[in-house]
Amino acid sequence: MIRTTSSARRSRSVGAAVVVTLALAVTSACGSSSSSGSGGGELTLYSAQHQQTTQAMVAAFTQQTGIKVNIDSDDEDTLTAKIEQEGSKSPADVFYTENSPWLEQLDQKGLLAKVDSATLAAVPKQDSAATGDWVGVSARISGLIYNTSKLTAAQLPKSIMDLADPAWKGRIEIAPAETDFWPVVSSVLHTYGKAKTIAWLQGLKANAGSNDNVPSNENLAADVSQGNTDLGVVNHYYFYRLRAEVGQNKVNSNFAFFAPHDPGFVEDVSGAAILKSSKNQAAAEKFLKFLTSEAGQTVLATSNSFEYPLAAGIAANPQLPPLNTLAPADFTVADLGTGEDAKALLQQVQLL
Repeated sequence: MIRTTSSARRSRSVGAAVVVTLALAVTSACGSSSSSGSGGGELTLYSAQHQQTTQAMVAAFTQQTGIKVNIDSDDEDTLTAKIEQEGSKSPADVFYTENSPWLEQLDQKGLLAKVDSATLAAVPKQDSAATGDWVGVSARISGLIYNTSKLTAAQLPKSIMDLADPAWKGRIEIAPAETDFWPVVSSVLHTYGKAKTIAWLQGLKANAGSNDNVPSNENLAADVSQGNTDLGVVNHYYFYRLRAEVGQNKVNSNFAFFAPHDPGFVEDVSGAAILKSSKNQAAAEKFLKFLTSEAGQTVLATSNSFEYPLAAGIAANPQLPPLNTLAPADFTVADLGTGEDAKALLQQVQLL
């Protein structure tokens, strides 16, 4: 079991009460209040997503359908192992993750049910499982958070490969136990091969020094803003959530993307799946349909989740640059797979 602290991270719910309130307002605005209580029933959700995102989605879904959702939150690796151990006896109906590799792992073991074709059609085909066994819900984009007192945008590295240069020694932090970092490692591997990826990871490790295993991306983002380090690699929303939490005037950092199509410029997909063992398949299908519906995607767009909705026609939070203006690497969830390749390399260079 790898060391990870994302459950502690999720327990610190940034604006959870605010996003739940917004979620309820959104469903009312979409005309959902008229159907409140129309469905009924109950679901068990295993969630490895951030608490504020999950709470907002669940509140809006229950408001719309009347279906109660019991949430069991934990780390992605912990919940994946739990589902595998429970097998056909798992009490979970739906698994909602931050990152797609964990869904891919369960899919390869035959533990997921087919997603309804209409639900899959709501989001771009490349953002869901090729098998149709899980559906993409939202996107996050990797890049650099940097301290604005120490660096200007013009001084930033254009490629993630540059971070292994000795010029950045003592100026970076990394959080390799955070599974958000793994798609970046897999993207570098996909682009440059094993030998160059190992050399790059060793360079990162040397440059980070004692800061080569920061416990969470929240810690990393806070360290950059407070001037404890110059910069770090995170998904975009950690910067925007920090700014929403502490206030724009108290954040001494900014976020920047790498050069177009750089292997560090990765679109990472959060998704959801129905367990094949679920005894509440119909209600579970409604939940996945809601996550990808206009109402569910609007929750993402109007809350402090700061993730990108995937459904067409739903604009992201206006604080974010539009997703269709970005130029991430040509690296898909199919290319990413289970993420085991990244894990193996991180272990090899003793970052895990």
